Amino acid sequence: MKRNIYLKKKSLNEAKEIASKLASLIRLGTETVHVVQSLGRVTAEPLFAKISSPPFHCAAMDGIAVQAESTYGATDDSPKVLITGKEAWFVNTGHPIPPATNSVIMIEDVHQIDSERVEIREAAHPWQHVRAIGEDIVATEMVFPENHQITSYDIGALLASGYREIRVKKKPRVLILPTGSELIEPGEVNLSEPLPKIIESNSYVLSNMVVEDGGEPFRHPIVRDDFTKIREALLSKYEEVDLILIIAGSSAGSEDYTRSIIEESGEVYVHGISMMPGKPALLGKFKDRPIVGIPGYPVSAILAYEELVKPLIYQILHLIKPEKIKIKVFPTRKIPSKLGTEEFLRVKVGKVGEKFYATPLPRGSGMITSLTKADGIIRIPPLSEGVDENQEIDLQLLRPFEEVLNTVVMVGSHDLTIDLLANVLGKYYPPVFLSSHSVGSFGGILALKSGICHLAGLHLLDPVTGQYNIPYIQNHLKGIDIRVINLVHREQGLIIQRKNPKRLRGLKDLLKEEITFINRQKGSGTRILLDHELKNLSINSSQIKGYEKEEFTHMAVASLVASGVVDAGLGILSAARAMNLDFIPVTKERYDLAIPSVYFEDEKVQKMIDVIRSKEFKEEVLRMGGYDVSKTGEELI
Repeated sequence: MKRNIYLKKKSLNEAKEIASKLASLIRLGTETVHVVQSLGRVTAEPLFAKISSPPFHCAAMDGIAVQAESTYGATDDSPKVLITGKEAWFVNTGHPIPPATNSVIMIEDVHQIDSERVEIREAAHPWQHVRAIGEDIVATEMVFPENHQITSYDIGALLASGYREIRVKKKPRVLILPTGSELIEPGEVNLSEPLPKIIESNSYVLSNMVVEDGGEPFRHPIVRDDFTKIREALLSKYEEVDLILIIAGSSAGSEDYTRSIIEESGEVYVHGISMMPGKPALLGKFKDRPIVGIPGYPVSAILAYEELVKPLIYQILHLIKPEKIKIKVFPTRKIPSKLGTEEFLRVKVGKVGEKFYATPLPRGSGMITSLTKADGIIRIPPLSEGVDENQEIDLQLLRPFEEVLNTVVMVGSHDLTIDLLANVLGKYYPPVFLSSHSVGSFGGILALKSGICHLAGLHLLDPVTGQYNIPYIQNHLKGIDIRVINLVHREQGLIIQRKNPKRLRGLKDLLKEEITFINRQKGSGTRILLDHELKNLSINSSQIKGYEKEEFTHMAVASLVASGVVDAGLGILSAARAMNLDFIPVTKERYDLAIPSVYFEDEKVQKMIDVIRSKEFKEEVLRMGGYDVSKTGEELI
């Protein structure tokens, strides 16, 4: 089969306009549902009250119902006595008042003399503490118009106005068809064996997004990359749905059949969109049904849905798509972007001082964690080549604004205990969150100097003094008052493959020609430690195969070793254990948190320190192995 190319590539705005026009292909029917089960449904007709609410004059308070005129003249000095059953009637809140009455006196203002008489010391006025008939809803009054989405409150109004059932629009039925020979159903996974294929998850994500937006998803089982099979699946199901989402098969590849299948039975309007992630998205018509080709990478799939499918569903239901909250942020570094493509950059956000700062997450469209970890999205326009470091820019929040305000922003070295700290912090202080960005220890020093974080994680060995962290703080953060809290002491060493097949014994063995190594990035504490140890051993780093290749976290190093891509990397013992790898100790080092004094007394920072000093946190750290917590929580300077 000949290779696909993007013949009908459009800008995002053009694609959204075409998607909007596709909505005209869908005509939703109506159905009757019980009011109590109508949450989120959209009215198919205007609803007029069948009865008034309340349906009679009723008491708004517990007390006595009276004719207001019969109470005139009552004062503290001249109380009035009323005969019960003749001039006054006891009533409870919500009960109808007798026909001859027009006012209620609260029971607290009534003195009962005996079973037949009550005394009052203040006159009532007409309709005092009385809910008149129709005070809330009057019969024949319109309760809700057509195209109104029912809320929890609305259900109460409908029941009060006499409705038990209402006519609503049917939910848009959405077929979700995952394709790909490389995929496996989640239920077929055996975690005790190596995975032969990729777990299919996009269809489940999209199904739940459809539900959230008021649609009804119909997931088709995985269809392998076969022109005939995919076409048969579409032909067998398209008449049962209003909209089709076909996952993967719409890029510029030689085994992508979606475009050809649609052209055979309909028309392709868009093939490729100038957005990133999400470029391979497709828009067309299959028979008489709108069809959207969703890219196979998770982030691309989600963003393509958000930009094309979500607005389409809301338009079909005649609803206004809710807009995300926007705030102004400053990037923590310069962010380049491809000219001509609108980029959706996932970022972490925190307020430090008076400004909000955004730190980019990995840009790969296959990394769904870049969305699950993201606090917001920065949209870089297609005519921009990126964002400058000091440029204020709009950000769409993906989580509540209050969470951003209660986030402790940490930048610096990576350590597995940071995730434990974030978890225990969230357990005991749910309003407080910890956002950690792994850029290496020296990157943490620079972040403190720039004022873009609350604290930095450091494990920088000074080769001259043999001390950790403090010499760097004193040399590079002059004029900034810094306080240092010890987090842990930890073991650094060579992370090697299980059972040590290459028979490595230490750093000197990295010189063997058959050994491949993975390094940490320049400026990281682990890189500085490695260079220090190599110098002590008189080893020329240029002789180590892979020394120039870098990763940014201990887990990334361990993952490459576990996959067999490399033989060894320098990292912490807990990372080796997490990946079931072997470990050759090199040294024990100190990992500290450097906190500017201006933020040290901040309530959320203090709560974080309380957690660090807690027994539970220390016990969880020790369970990971490779750590010493004897100094954890101690203030060093």
